[in-house]
Amino acid sequence: MGKENTIEVKRFIEVRKGLDFTQPEFAKLLGVSKTTADIERGRTKLSGKVVTELLKQFKINPLWLFGDSDQQYLSTKVNSVIPKFVTVDAEDRENMVLVNAKAAAGYPQNIQDASWYKQLPAFDLPIPEFRNASYRGFQVEGDSMLPNLYPGEWVLAKATESLDDVSANKMYVVVLYDAVLVKKIEKVPNSNSVSLISLNETYPPYQVANDQIQELWQVNSKISFGLDTTTEKGLLKELQESMEELKKRIK
Repeated sequence: MGKENTIEVKRFIEVRKGLDFTQPEFAKLLGVSKTTADIERGRTKLSGKVVTELLKQFKINPLWLFGDSDQQYLSTKVNSVIPKFVTVDAEDRENMVLVNAKAAAGYPQNIQDASWYKQLPAFDLPIPEFRNASYRGFQVEGDSMLPNLYPGEWVLAKATESLDDVSANKMYVVVLYDAVLVKKIEKVPNSNSVSLISLNETYPPYQVANDQIQELWQVNSKISFGLDTTTEKGLLKELQESMEELKKRIK
């Protein structure tokens, strides 16, 4: 088998012909010599520059080019999952906003709307574990994360900068364009998608594309209440009492 039959050469030719470029036209676009004939005959190896240009200009997945993936196209857009908006107090310290189950229904559509956030309760948590990062409180809805999380409970979650930071052992608040979910996350190999996993086995895992995730929050802790303290006021009261108890222990 000659060099011209390597999978990267075959796929390089497939890309050029699929885009309907001549060898000289394609060479000019990729910034190589006058023609791509030597590459296509296997005389010249595909350089890093050529692979980079194929990705930048035509979204060609380098792993696909060399036969390590079935996904030909790869988005070069960086998918940011960091918070789209934060609120601060009078002293310019970031607040922890509380998003109850009802508010969560409108959260994806209002994710950058400053006035919408103003209707939500917010507070400052003065302990070191909740400093130097963005945190948000979300109320759990549904039973998909039983037995760890029950409907009506609250999770306090830390903003995640990138999908690359996701750990399979953690739980996350996943903000899609149409829903706010609490799930475990697993990356899907050779793919631009992740698998969202429920702890309750009656709910099967399902995949979503990375670019469908607006924000990602890693669950740091949870708060449970009696039946009479499931409101935001109850939550704030419970947190304040916890803070007082912590301060007493510290002293």
